[in-house]
Amino acid sequence: MNEREKMTAGELYNPADKELVMLRQKAHRLCAQFNMTFETDEATRCAILRDLLPDFDEEEIYFQGPIYFDYGINIFIGKNFYANFNTTILDVCPVHIGDNVMLGTNVSLVTPVHPLRWQERNARVNDSGEEYVLEYAKPITIGNNCWLASNVTVIGGVNIGEGSVIGAGSVVTRDIPSNVFAAGVPCKVIKEIDNG
Repeated sequence: MNEREKMTAGELYNPADKELVMLRQKAHRLCAQFNMTFETDEATRCAILRDLLPDFDEEEIYFQGPIYFDYGINIFIGKNFYANFNTTILDVCPVHIGDNVMLGTNVSLVTPVHPLRWQERNARVNDSGEEYVLEYAKPITIGNNCWLASNVTVIGGVNIGEGSVIGAGSVVTRDIPSNVFAAGVPCKVIKEIDNG
């Protein structure tokens, strides 16, 4: 299994791998280009996002910008998606976002996890004398019809059920069921949402 396969499978991997470095650099360059392109230049912004995201559809997905992605290749977004200013998606593992999802300003979806054990976390040196650290990641899934308000952070391994709303400033460290309002640090269910 190569390092990219280990990464997307959620196993310990070496982020200094040449292929991964190239993919990150490409994504970071494309994000910077997108962030420097005015909203009025829709054609250029769409071309950048087509190169960055595997299933970008200009009629269904809208990023206000600026955006910050680690790879872009592991971000899968449904229909009628809207993200406000400063969206950060660290897509070491897959990030699946359903239909009709809205992200407020400064939302961060972060899949990377660093090992708790120092024996796995500390820097190492490869055969070429280059230093690196091991990391791994856990996927994130956001169901259909969700709204994540401003300054929400979602940690890797979390599933947010469809129809749920996450309150401003929350840090989501555990799964959130469908059709609830949840908020806080750490994020907890506050009440059910009556969709009747």
